[in-house]
Amino acid sequence: MSVVVVWLSLFSARVQAYDVVDIDNGGTISGVVTLQGTIPTPKAFNLITFPDPEYCGRISNGHGWRLLYDFRVDEHSGLYGLKDVVVFLDDIEAGKPFDLSVPRVEAKDCQFTPFVTVVRDRHAVEVVNMDPVMHDIQAYETSRQLGARVLFNSPLPFNTHHQRDNLHAQHGHQPGRSMLERIQLSKGRRFFVMQCGFHAYMESWAVAVTNPYYEITDKTGAYAIEHVPPGTYRLIAWHPSVGTLEERTVTVEAKGLSRVNLSLPAPIGRRTAYEVMEPARFGQESLGRAVNIDPFVERQR
Repeated sequence: MSVVVVWLSLFSARVQAYDVVDIDNGGTISGVVTLQGTIPTPKAFNLITFPDPEYCGRISNGHGWRLLYDFRVDEHSGLYGLKDVVVFLDDIEAGKPFDLSVPRVEAKDCQFTPFVTVVRDRHAVEVVNMDPVMHDIQAYETSRQLGARVLFNSPLPFNTHHQRDNLHAQHGHQPGRSMLERIQLSKGRRFFVMQCGFHAYMESWAVAVTNPYYEITDKTGAYAIEHVPPGTYRLIAWHPSVGTLEERTVTVEAKGLSRVNLSLPAPIGRRTAYEVMEPARFGQESLGRAVNIDPFVERQR
């Protein structure tokens, strides 16, 4: 906790373009974000080709493959409500206070959670390891126009509180040592991704916001942004695997409710080289030993 406080004191003192003011007549923007088109097939990774296949196979499809569900949808009335969409106001300069807590990402069963989060530029993000295996945290800021740039690359030591010799051990233990990294994005960039250099199926994405008027859609695709000062703003929706932004101009009345439903297009065609192959190109014989991959935590479909 003391380390987190130090990080906050170092970087929150920087001059910000956002001012905190009292909001007595703020309104609310709410709606649902849907996926337009066919739900993409999840990415699939042959666990035999990565370290720790037995442990990481605690989440797998029962045939030795880990699936990465980067599109999670809820079908209702013929619509696909899309989870993990960041909806935010881009051009608001004053309003309610920022949440000053440091966002935390957990590595658990060789999976980053949450899959999508929100950070503040020039502030910190915390990563902790719940697993008895080592991870390698590689973070890249992303931009279709400018390409990728490395933000940081840090090892995440295995959690010494976990029972390493028991593949069925639960996570009722303490988190590992916190890894705190400062996020400093280049001018014009606001998105970044964290991946594990050992386990390619581990991804966690983030948006750097300049104000506290944002929301991440729930499992039904719903969002609500509250206490918005009256005015006209640019509302943006972003999902890491869509690659495009949905933008709307929205006017908020004093103590009013603005209903704005948004839609993001599903990618078309093959979007990844990682797909389930039966039989797998590489089997257990490539390891020279028998491997028991038991998806007792989650059997993916």
